[in-house]
Parts: sequence; C-alpha cells; structure tokens
Amino acid sequence: MKRIIVGISGASGAIYGIQMVEALKGLAESHLVISTAARQIISMETSYEVPQIESMAASVHDFNDLAAPISSGSFRTDGMVIVPCSVKTLSAVANSFGENLMARAADVILKERRRLVLVIRETPLHLGHLRLMARASEMGAIIFPPVPALYNRPERLEEVIDHTIGRILDLFEIEHTLFKRWGGAKGKDGGRSFGYEK
Repeated sequence: MKRIIVGISGASGAIYGIQMVEALKGLAESHLVISTAARQIISMETSYEVPQIESMAASVHDFNDLAAPISSGSFRTDGMVIVPCSVKTLSAVANSFGENLMARAADVILKERRRLVLVIRETPLHLGHLRLMARASEMGAIIFPPVPALYNRPERLEEVIDHTIGRILDLFEIEHTLFKRWGGAKGKDGGRSFGYEK
C-alpha cells in the first residue's frame, strides 16, 4: 500500500483536502497535516469537525512538530499533496522555508525526488504568484489548480470535486472509480456527443 502525505493549508476549498483524505481510505496509508488557518476555514466552509477529518487518516501530525517522521527523508513515502495549497504555503515551498511541518515535509519530498502536488487555490494571479509556481515547478513540484472539468456534464458539486480528487490520485498511480474517463468525441446522427470509458 502506498504512503501519501496530505497537507490541508489555509486556502479556500478545504473540502478538496477533506475529500482527498476520505478517498485515500483503503487505497493508501495517509499522513495528515492541517495548518492552523485551515482549521478555521474548515469550520467556516464545511460541516466537518477537525477530529472527524483526522479520524479518516492513518496518521495525524501536528502542524508545528518539526520532529515528526514525515520531516525526514529517511521516512519513505510515495509523495505528498497539499490540497488546497495557499499562496503562503506555495511561497514557503518555492523558497525552501520550512518553518512548519507542512513546508518542511514538502521540502523533504522535493529533495528526495518524490512526487509533490500543489493544488493552488487562488484567482486571479499576479506575477509574483506565477513566478512562485514556476519556481516550485522547476524544483519538481506539480502545479494542479482545481479547475473543474465540464465535458462530463457534472450535475452536483460533489462530481466536480470527485473529478479533481480522481485526477490527483492518477498522478500517484492510485486506482479509483471517482469519475468516468474520457473516451473521445463520438458523432451521432450528424451531431456531436461525448463518450466516456466506464
């Protein structure tokens, strides 16, 4: 079973992080870190309580515990996702500023050449944001804005979120059934329709 670190930082879109932890249950050993700001946003944006979210993870680590196992490269993992990722957290990652466990763990992932996915939740973006993303990408991170896919005609918000979470799981090569896969555009009676792999 794969071992994935999940960071939930203080950006809007806490539900993405919550659903990421939920999706990993039974599929991977998840190690969860929730920032101080994220705890506030979770209570503002969702009906979840932090202990409820923590109970979904295999292990939970304190945001300020720089002695946690995930702060060391000798603790083997298959990667890390920060979802959502605030610009502040992006800045810490891009500048190797490990002032907290989330930033330190991300830095470890990069130095060990493991997969780091940053689900940036900010718009619009100014040049400073773009340069931080470029810098993080040059260091090896994958920049993954949670852009909704509309070709599958989602009818509920949950479907939009599931598609994003499923695409992140794809990056870690974790099998899932969160969405139907694109099967190409298929014409029908001279019209245009879309097909999906089941």
